[in-house]
Amino acid sequence: MMISSNPADRSELRDIAIDVRSDQWTEVVGDVQEVALRAVHGGLDAAMGPEGPSEVAIVLADDAFVRDLNRDYRGIDQPTNVLSFANDDEPNAPVMAGAPRMWGDVIVAFETTDREAEEQGLSLSDHLSHLIVHGILHLVGYDHETDDQAAEMERLEVEILARMGIDDPYRGEV
Repeated sequence: MMISSNPADRSELRDIAIDVRSDQWTEVVGDVQEVALRAVHGGLDAAMGPEGPSEVAIVLADDAFVRDLNRDYRGIDQPTNVLSFANDDEPNAPVMAGAPRMWGDVIVAFETTDREAEEQGLSLSDHLSHLIVHGILHLVGYDHETDDQAAEMERLEVEILARMGIDDPYRGEV
């Protein structure tokens, strides 16, 4: 199932495509599209503020799908929870007037995400929201290659999730 959102209540135009490639998401989360839309808007609102038109794609897949992508694009032959593929290597590159900024794709693996949520005592919906926010931050230029980058990205994730009513996913980590 694929839906697209272009909310009339936003000053900026956002085209958000959500492709549910694994029925497990809907079976467990229910209205997974609404969860995903909320997380995308939360991530973009906090990271970018009101900026012109934007396009983002979210793919809610299974571990096999993500494993193939991880192997083909990162050389790691195993699934991971989330992958982000930015369309623009330079997040601050100019965009033609009126054209949407095509941020890229965020792909989330069901089995890995479900297992992590259970291990961490989180709802699958909250963990999915966190992973989508994390992926969106990657698309707009954040990274966690250094300790300082990781601290900044985690701080922003916690702030965004708190605005969404979701507890700090890093609580208890040392």
